[in-house]
Amino acid sequence: MTGNKLVIVESPTKVKSISQYLGDEYVVMASVGHIRDLIEPKNLPAEQKTGSLGKFSVDVENGFAPYYVVADAKKKTVTDLKRALKDANELILATDEDREGEAIAWHLLEVLKPKVPVKRMVFHEITREAIEAAKDQTRDIDDHLVDAQETRRILDRLYGYEISPVLWRKVGPGLSAGRVQSAATRLIVDRERERLAFVAASYWGVEAQFAGNGQSFGVRLTRLDGNRVATGRDFNDHGELTGDATILGEAAATTLADALTAGTVDVTVRSVESKPYTRRPAAPFTTSTLQQEASRKLHFSARQTMSVAQSLYENGHITYMRTDSPNLSQQAIAAARSQATELYGADSIPAQPRYYGSKSKNAQEAHEAIRPAGSQFVRPRDLAGVSEQERKLYDLIWKRTVASQMADAKGQTATVTLVGAPVDLPDASGTMAPAVSEYQASGTVITFRGFLAAYEEGRDESRNAGDDPKDAKLPPLKEGEQVAVEGAEAKPHETTPPPRYTEASLVKVLDELGIGRPSTYASIIATIQDRGYVTHRGTALVPSWTAFSVVRLLEEHFGELVEYNFTAQMEADLDNIAAGDEDRTAWLGRFYFGSDEHPGLRNVIDNLGEIDARALNSTPLSETATLRIGRYGPYIEITEPDAADDATPRRINVPEGLAPDELTPEKVQELVDAPIAGDRVLGVDPESGHDIVVKDGRFGPYVSEVLPEPEASAEGAPKRRKTAAPKPRTASLFKSMSPDTVTFEQALALLTLPRVVGVDEESGTEITAQNGRYGAYLKKGTDTRSLPSEEAIFDIDLAGAQELFAQPKYANRQSKTVILDFAQPDPVSGKVVKVKDGRFGPYVTDGETNVTVPRGADPSTLTFAQAVEMIAEKRAKGPAKKRTTAAKKPAAKKPAAKKPAAKKPAASKTSTAKPATTRRAAAKPAAESTPTTDSE
Repeated sequence: MTGNKLVIVESPTKVKSISQYLGDEYVVMASVGHIRDLIEPKNLPAEQKTGSLGKFSVDVENGFAPYYVVADAKKKTVTDLKRALKDANELILATDEDREGEAIAWHLLEVLKPKVPVKRMVFHEITREAIEAAKDQTRDIDDHLVDAQETRRILDRLYGYEISPVLWRKVGPGLSAGRVQSAATRLIVDRERERLAFVAASYWGVEAQFAGNGQSFGVRLTRLDGNRVATGRDFNDHGELTGDATILGEAAATTLADALTAGTVDVTVRSVESKPYTRRPAAPFTTSTLQQEASRKLHFSARQTMSVAQSLYENGHITYMRTDSPNLSQQAIAAARSQATELYGADSIPAQPRYYGSKSKNAQEAHEAIRPAGSQFVRPRDLAGVSEQERKLYDLIWKRTVASQMADAKGQTATVTLVGAPVDLPDASGTMAPAVSEYQASGTVITFRGFLAAYEEGRDESRNAGDDPKDAKLPPLKEGEQVAVEGAEAKPHETTPPPRYTEASLVKVLDELGIGRPSTYASIIATIQDRGYVTHRGTALVPSWTAFSVVRLLEEHFGELVEYNFTAQMEADLDNIAAGDEDRTAWLGRFYFGSDEHPGLRNVIDNLGEIDARALNSTPLSETATLRIGRYGPYIEITEPDAADDATPRRINVPEGLAPDELTPEKVQELVDAPIAGDRVLGVDPESGHDIVVKDGRFGPYVSEVLPEPEASAEGAPKRRKTAAPKPRTASLFKSMSPDTVTFEQALALLTLPRVVGVDEESGTEITAQNGRYGAYLKKGTDTRSLPSEEAIFDIDLAGAQELFAQPKYANRQSKTVILDFAQPDPVSGKVVKVKDGRFGPYVTDGETNVTVPRGADPSTLTFAQAVEMIAEKRAKGPAKKRTTAAKKPAAKKPAAKKPAAKKPAASKTSTAKPATTRRAAAKPAAESTPTTDSE
C-alpha cells in the first residue's frame, strides 16, 4: 500500500474513476453499498429473541434501538477495509451525499472503529475539478441525516412486519405491505375501480375539409344555432352530460355532413383572432422527471433508467442521479449557455440565465439537477466508452439541460371561426328544423424556435384525445370571406375511461403527492410486480384481483396508513428529522404507540377484531356471480337462484390475462354459457378394469384411471384401522397431444411410464425413460440426461441411452439456436444481448445472466429495451437461493457439535442495540414467510 489516506466510496466503478483524480497518497476502496443492516429476527442470538426485539430486531420499548449485523456477503469487504485502515493515517468517507450515503458512512465508522482522523467528503459529479474541490472541503458526518435514514428503515420494518402477517392470514401467503408500495398499489387499484365504474357515453361530431386562397385546412363543428356541441369533456364518468352543451345525434350529423359534401351549404369566415404564442423550456431533470421522460421517449422502465444513470454517474459523465432539485450550478448554467450559443446561435439564449424551483411537495434542494458533468459538456456523439443505452440516456439529459437555458419559442396562434348557412336537420324526435352550423380551426406558426431547436418534452396519454383540435396550417383568411367545402364526414365518438397508469405517470403522481422518494420508485414498482399486485400490459400497469383484496383490507382496517396525505406527511416528517427539527425517537413513538391525533400502529393491530377473509376476498359481479380469490388465484362462483341451500356452487376459472375492468356482466355471462369441459372416457384398461379418462387440470391436460369407490363397512362390523387410499395412476399428455384427439392406446402407453430401457452393463443400474417437469429425460440411479423429444421416451434403446450417458452432462444444455441477436451490449455487463431457444424454452441472455421469456410472450417480438430490463430485474434479485434440507441436530451427548451461527461474538459485536428489556411478549411473525417492507 503506497498511500496513507484511505478513501471509501460505495461503488467499485467509482474506485476506478476517482483513483485517477487523487494522488498516490490516496488509496480508494469500495464498501459496495451498505455493509450492515437490521438482522432478520430469526437470526438473532437466542437470548435476544424476546419481546419486540425478537419480533422486529428493533427494541421499541427502549428508544427503538435497532440491532444491526454485518451481512455475510460483506464480511470479506469489512475485513479488507480493516486491513487497509491499519496502514492509513486518515480515513475519508466519500459515500453519496443523501440519507443512504450518510448512513453508509456512519455504519462504516461504527464497524471499522478507526483510531485515525476521519473526514466526510462529498461530491455531486466525478470529474477532476469536483474531486479536487471535495477533498479540500470535508466535513463531519451529519447525524441528522443518519437519524432520518434510520427512522425510515425502522418505520418500514415496523410497518411491514406488523401488517404483512395480517395479509398472509386473510388474503394469501407471500404478500407484503409497505409505506410506499401500499400507497402505490392503492393508486393503481383506485384507477381500475374508476374504470370498472365507468359508463361510456356516445355522441357524434362533424369534421370537414375547407379551402381558402388555394390552401386546404381541417375544421371541426363546434356549435349549432349558437349552442355548443358536446365533446367527451362534457360527460362525467357515469356517462351523464354536464353543463349546457348539445348532444349531436347520428341523423343530424350525417345530414349536415352530406349537405356540406354536396356543396349546398355556403360557409364564410366569421372571425379571425390572432394571439402571440410563447412557450418556455422544461426544467432540467430531477430523478422523477428523468424516469418519466425516459419511459416516454426511450421506453425504459424506472429501474432500467436508474441503472443506466448510475453507470453514467459512476463513470463521470453526469452529476448525481438521485435529486429532486431542478437547479443548476453557475458552472452548469455557463456551460449550457455556451453550448447553446455555439450550436444554435447567439440569439438562442435569453439575456439572463434561467433559474428553476421545484414543484414537488417535499423537495430537498441539497443536490443539483441531473446534467452532464463538468464545466464543459461533452456532446453525445463524442461520448466514449459507453453502451448504446447509456448514450441514449445521456443524449436525453444533455438536450434537456442545454434547452433549459435557451430562449422561449415564439410565434402566433390564429383561431378561425366559420359559419355555415342554415341547413334542415332532424332533432331527437325526427322533426326537421333549420340550424346554423359553426366551425373552428386553429393553428400556431412558430416564428422563433428558441429551445425547440434542441429539445421538446414528451407527454403522457390523455383522455378523449380525439376531441382536441389539431394544429392546422391555416391560409391567410379575412372576415366575411367565403371558403370552399372540399368534403365532410360525420364521426361517432365514445367517451373513454381514465387511462391506466404507466410507470411514467405513476412516478409523476407519486412525486406530485409527495409519497416516497423518486430514488425509490424503481424498486417500489418492481416490488408490487414481484408480489403479483400489478402486471404490465404494454406500458400500462394492470392490478390483479389480489391487489383489490389487499387494498380493501388496508382501507378497512389500516385506513390512515394508506391515506395519500398521511403517507406524504410521513415523508415530510422524515425531512424534518433530517433537518434536525424533529426527534427520531419521539416521532417513532407517536407512529407506533399513538398520540392524541393518531391511534398508532400497535393499537390498530391490537384492536383489529375479526376480519371476514371470505368477504374480503369476494367481489359481487352480478346477482348470481361473485369473484373470489382462492388458493390458486381468482375464480367466479355461480349460485343459481333456485338452487338448494346446500347445493355446491359452480366455479369458473377467470381466464389468464383478463383485466379486472374487462370482467363485465357480459363477459361473465359468456364464461357462464361456455361449454363445460368434462372428463372424456377413452376406454377400459383390460388389466385393471378401470376407466381411463383424459382431464384438463391446473398444470395442463393429463390422463388418469378412475378407481372404484371404497366399499362401506357393514353396520356393526368392527372398525378397521384407516389406511391410505390408493392413488390413481396419472400421466401428463405430451406437448404434441391434445385432450380432444388423444387415443386410448396413447393413454395406456403414457400410464406405463417410466419405461425401463434396459440395465447398464457396467454398473448394473436400471435405465429408465420418463417425462418430467422440464421435458423428457433418462435416469440411471441419480444421473440424468435430457432426451431430444418426448417421443424418444418410447423409441430410445439401450445402446442409444448408453451413448447419451457417455456424453458430458451439460454438453447440450446451452442453446445453439439464436432467435434474436440485438448486436448491442447490456449497459451493465457490456456483453451482447441475445434471445435464445434453450432446454426450458426461450430465454434472454447477455452471457452472464439468463432470464426465461414469460409464458405466452412471443420471443421474436421482444425489443432490446425489454430484454435489458428483464436482465436488470433478474440481476437485481441476485442468484436463486438453493433449497437445502435441514440437517439433523447432533445428538445431545455431543455438545461440541452445536455451534449456532447466531451466537458468534461477531453478531453481537456488530449490534448497536441496547440490552433488550422485555416488558411484554411480542407475537411471533406468522410462519408462512418472512415479512418484507419497502426497504427489503
